[in-house]
Amino acid sequence: MKKTLVALVLLILMIGVLAPAVTSSDSKNLVICYGETTYNNQEYKNMVDDFFKANSNVDLNNANVYQVYAADVNAISSGISQETYGSNDILSSALIDLNDGDRITISVDSSKITLVTADMYKSALDSAGITKGHVYVTSPVQATGESALAGIMKSYEQATDLQIPDDVKHAANNEIQAESQVVSDSNASGDDVAKVVNDAKDQVQKDNITDKDKIVTIINNICVNNNIQLSEDSVNKLADAISQSQSVQGQADEYKNKLNDVIGDDSSSLIDKLFGIFKSNG
Repeated sequence: MKKTLVALVLLILMIGVLAPAVTSSDSKNLVICYGETTYNNQEYKNMVDDFFKANSNVDLNNANVYQVYAADVNAISSGISQETYGSNDILSSALIDLNDGDRITISVDSSKITLVTADMYKSALDSAGITKGHVYVTSPVQATGESALAGIMKSYEQATDLQIPDDVKHAANNEIQAESQVVSDSNASGDDVAKVVNDAKDQVQKDNITDKDKIVTIINNICVNNNIQLSEDSVNKLADAISQSQSVQGQADEYKNKLNDVIGDDSSSLIDKLFGIFKSNG
């Protein structure tokens, strides 16, 4: 009984201390990264802000604002896609809230982002070592959403003062470009392709596989088991992307550990632990 009372008192005190931390917003952990085309068009910017306001619980006035330029996107997509973006092509914009949750959550405006799905962004960010925060992605007009990844990664760098290694950026961008190409060239949905990549990456990382032929076999087996049909060319594209991600896994893990140290534990998880103590003593 005494242990139960002590645990209950601790729980009440900790909730009182931690509640403001859950509801308040640290402005440094809140970043909006506008595509340069959107930022320079007030009507476009207002449309993007409307989506952020309607879908997040944050005051945009508290956010740090940055732009992602065509040069930023081209710098990490060079040698991957055959497309070079111009200053009028960067429409996708992202809001990053590091105060929201202790896991990664992606909210995509599917009425405007026509190709890249939430699962595809999540898969690419996982390859970059980004596993925490709430990411919102939209565009003022319809766009594929591929360029948004550069803005998302830039937002994490600005919010945390931690630079993502260039090789890791290239691998994440290569992955989303490969997935986008496969979705465009096949009847598979973005979520199906993301599932194939995620399941394959899990097995590749678990068994530390670097041989491309083995990765191809893994992908084909996953496709068969999930009734997903991909061409040989599509499978090879995904295998190349996964192989590249695996080659930088050590750097991605190192960045992930640093990022998690900066973001810290979400206070709600501490409250859950205290409830566990209370129950165990009850």
